[in-house]
Amino acid sequence: MNKKKGILTLILTLAALCGGAYITLFGINADGRGSAGNIKQGLDLAGGVSITYQVAGEQEPTEADMNDTVYKMQKRVQTYNKEAIAYREGTDRINIEIPGVSDANAILTDLGKPGSLVFIDQEQNVVLEGTDVADAQPGTHTNQQMGNLEYIVQLTLTDSGKEKFAAATTEAAKTRDIIYIVYDGEVISAPSVNEPITGGSAQISGMSSYEEAERLASQIRIGGLKIELEELRSNVVGAQLGEEAIAASLKAGAIGFGLVAVFMIAVYYIPGLASVLALALYIILVILALNGFDITLTLPGIAGIILSIGMAVDANVIIFARIREELATGKTVKSSMKVGFQKALSAIVDGNITTLIAAAVLGWLGSGSVKGFAQTLALGIVLSMFSALVITRLILNAFYVVGIQDAKWYGVGKEKKVISFLSKKKIFFAVSILAIISGFVFMGINKSTTGEVLNYSLEFRGGTSTNITFNEDMDINRINDEIVPLVEQITGDGNVQPQKVTGTNEVIIKTRTLNVEEREALNNAMVETFGVDAEKITAESISATISNEMKQDAVLAVVVATICMLIYIWLRFKDIRFGASAVIALLHDVLVVLAFYAAVKISVGNTFIACMLTIVGYSINATIVIFDRIRENVKEMGNKEDLQEVVNRSISQTLTRSIFTSLTTFFMVAALYVLGVTSIKEFALPLMAGIVCGAYSSVCITGALWYLMRTKIGTGKKA
Repeated sequence: MNKKKGILTLILTLAALCGGAYITLFGINADGRGSAGNIKQGLDLAGGVSITYQVAGEQEPTEADMNDTVYKMQKRVQTYNKEAIAYREGTDRINIEIPGVSDANAILTDLGKPGSLVFIDQEQNVVLEGTDVADAQPGTHTNQQMGNLEYIVQLTLTDSGKEKFAAATTEAAKTRDIIYIVYDGEVISAPSVNEPITGGSAQISGMSSYEEAERLASQIRIGGLKIELEELRSNVVGAQLGEEAIAASLKAGAIGFGLVAVFMIAVYYIPGLASVLALALYIILVILALNGFDITLTLPGIAGIILSIGMAVDANVIIFARIREELATGKTVKSSMKVGFQKALSAIVDGNITTLIAAAVLGWLGSGSVKGFAQTLALGIVLSMFSALVITRLILNAFYVVGIQDAKWYGVGKEKKVISFLSKKKIFFAVSILAIISGFVFMGINKSTTGEVLNYSLEFRGGTSTNITFNEDMDINRINDEIVPLVEQITGDGNVQPQKVTGTNEVIIKTRTLNVEEREALNNAMVETFGVDAEKITAESISATISNEMKQDAVLAVVVATICMLIYIWLRFKDIRFGASAVIALLHDVLVVLAFYAAVKISVGNTFIACMLTIVGYSINATIVIFDRIRENVKEMGNKEDLQEVVNRSISQTLTRSIFTSLTTFFMVAALYVLGVTSIKEFALPLMAGIVCGAYSSVCITGALWYLMRTKIGTGKKA
């Protein structure tokens, strides 16, 4: 790059920043397309449609049938939005809430009547009931004759369904008749039968896209519910957090970014300025990508973005530390920048790919908020790597060629004193064990006093939904300022979720399960404080919005993601002890943060899963950086030095990176905690604890674990 190209690069960077800032604020057309305000938001941020179904008929459904129906409804409504939820209300009702939409009638028309699916032949005889279908999944299949890819739906039948379908298809195959699939009175597919189907599974082909196959499979699953549902009521509900909460979050984000910018420039000078410009462009790219990919943003999604911003800063810190180390050896600024980027590449790539693997698995196996978290995290990781490795490098090189070439503007590294971390490993292990044990002690205390080991929110254990019709329209800000504090005072619990029914004076207040006295106290408070008619207050018990199946999906996703990360680290570092140490450290961080939840009694809700996943991603990235340096030093030093000295030196060399990255990420989350409303505070506080814990485990635990495994298990130089 010459001087002219350098000047042009800086001009284009400033132009991109100005143009990007304009787009994020105002969009590219009158509808605000591309702007931050155009991002699809979840129920907690923007509201959506709420529909209540009731079981048809007089017979009361069984507990198993209701739970199965809720789970299948959850899978169905997630085709509209991955953040959609389904949960029970009372004994025979199911609520679904779909964020980001405002036309309840359109959803009802499209959704149809759950539990009304039949298969009929050309004589209009019912040959198969919806309950005879065990499962329906979309997929692809290669046509052996044509060689082209076909989109299919794979049907799996029950034992009774297998026999019925075998008889029907044996008859239909004689003349290649059609068997119609009818959902809610409408034919949704009309496949012809080419041969008898006796194995209990079948394929429906002829779809033009995977999305069409997914939609048909979803319709078959929901139409095949064991119980039939009918609409009881539908509403358009407002945001749970309100404009003030969203504005406070945006303000917190701006303050956090400002603190990071000041810190980076103060510590790293010109490279710091380059990283701030690149980070600003990164945030613009994230906003544009959220628009472009039509991703729904919720609090868990914000967690993914916070983590990716932390990783974007982290990559820059790794690069700048390497540049300073090269300058300390007497190399020129130009040579140091080139070598610095090269040496930092492996740690950045390994750290980001490891987290990206986790995001991919969580997106594949997870559901609901886990999928939302995985989407924003994966998006952020890809863009953060591009930001650090391409944009920062271009801007830094541009600064150099325009004349900023003195080493003092880049900072010359100083010889780092080697700290004997391993000599204190027994103390570190003891502290960690004590913290983990204390967590179980607090859980035991909580169990004996409250009946629950953790302060589970209504998402996990259900609660009470109180519908109040006020005498005047109550906007969400007034609800949060006046009604919610009163409810919190009565319940003694900060886990209160308000929803405004759009176009009415109705407000839905969701709380933990209230007893008779508490319900009466809440009703009296509404009557006395707001003049509400007592007859216009109704209450119903609601089930957990996070079903057992969703919990199992989340646990399975985390386990598979951990195994995949272990395998990747094993292959990349050619030593399974690196992977095993990293996984043990992840388990350590999860248990310590769990202890924090138990001790402080923070509400365990939807954001709990996102918080834990954020900590796992953050911790593994910090660990990879230290392992990368150990691998490098072992290769360079060979048998010249004691292995213990190698580990101590590696941790000491990366210590400033561990501290600085933790600080910059902490700034972002702390700003959310200081300025946020209750739900945001309960989301940010454990995240701050996790950041501190992740930094501690990476520096004090992982290196020591690897050293012990290396010297005690298999071959290796003994200390």
